[in-house]
Amino acid sequence: MKFSGWPDQGELVVGRVDEIADFGVFIDLEEYENKRGLVHVSEVASGWIKNIRDHVSEGQIVVCKVLDVNTGSQQIDLSIKDVNDHQRSDKIQEWKNERKADKWMELAFGEDLDDDTFQRIAMALYDEYGSLYDGFEAAAIHGPEELEGTDLSDEEVSKIVETARENVSVPYVTVTGYVDLRSPNPDGVDDVAAALEAAEGNGEVPEEVELDVTYVGAPEYRIKVKAPNYKTAESELEASAARAEEAIESRGGTGHYHRERKSDDE
Repeated sequence: MKFSGWPDQGELVVGRVDEIADFGVFIDLEEYENKRGLVHVSEVASGWIKNIRDHVSEGQIVVCKVLDVNTGSQQIDLSIKDVNDHQRSDKIQEWKNERKADKWMELAFGEDLDDDTFQRIAMALYDEYGSLYDGFEAAAIHGPEELEGTDLSDEEVSKIVETARENVSVPYVTVTGYVDLRSPNPDGVDDVAAALEAAEGNGEVPEEVELDVTYVGAPEYRIKVKAPNYKTAESELEASAARAEEAIESRGGTGHYHRERKSDDE
């Protein structure tokens, strides 16, 4: 995703070295449409510079700090030396992530997606999450309900979530569901306790999965599953609820699994 505006003073930007002169380096900004900046020779590196080409070369990707922006003269002053190694590494990774997200947009909506629609969808995610990549990551982790606060249509949300879950690698995914447990028996408390014990797995939960069952408000209990990927998390969530339902029903009670928490007045 490329921005049509101007970078802000103090912002870190990714650029490609386009032209090298004795007085400085011209940089094409990768994140902004048709924007070019200049790194004065004094801002290329610390200390005296004998040959500017010892420090940069044409086509090189660099991270720069924006020193000044003059929209009237269409001039952007940049610095390479004011960016430390940590900032450079983080910014490059962020830029690479956004390039991945651009590809995911093509996968989700097709390569023929027009620019206006692309920008509208991308900005909806950017405004909500700060980056296109973070929007896809949130969709992969939390599913369609995560995108309810955006201006995207249900079809657009569905395409984003489907593409995100197929392509985004996240360290862990957390999903949540709820199960209602009721027993008409005099020892109904014991029936519910047995169902909760069954929900927790009785040692059947895979080692890489974290499963937690907590009380919400009678007769509702929350099941939270943390797993390496969405497919595993969903599978373990459904299995946990099924175990609870089976256990309570075997004792004459009833169990009902649902994804959203019920309102207090239900």
